[in-house]
Amino acid sequence: MGIYILQPVIAQIGLMVALYMWLTVARTLAVRRGEVRYDAFVLGRSEPLHIARVTRNLANQFELPILFVGCIALLVALDAVTLFDVAMAWAFVAGRVAHMLVQTLTDNVPLRGQIFTVNFFAFLGIAAHLALISV
Repeated sequence: MGIYILQPVIAQIGLMVALYMWLTVARTLAVRRGEVRYDAFVLGRSEPLHIARVTRNLANQFELPILFVGCIALLVALDAVTLFDVAMAWAFVAGRVAHMLVQTLTDNVPLRGQIFTVNFFAFLGIAAHLALISV
């Protein structure tokens, strides 16, 4: 089972790489079009909204997803990965993709919160399994 849990982790990493690429292209194009100067990105306070959304979502990828990856690493190290963990990991990553789309393309904060709740419960399932086997 351990090998199957790595696929959603790789997908999560792929999402983060895609966001880095999107952000780089968006910022470069905004500067070239004269929408903003490079110094607007120092603190991100004067970024155009379409870029700020991507910036914020990328920052979000270093919050709960980092705990997700840590829990997965521990499950793999303990050789304790189950089909439940794999299913929860895929649910988590699917939720992260949906969360990214809503956050970067809309202002629908309530929907984003609902999607985050799905992510959070998928993460809690993995964390609870890890806690149970650690007792």
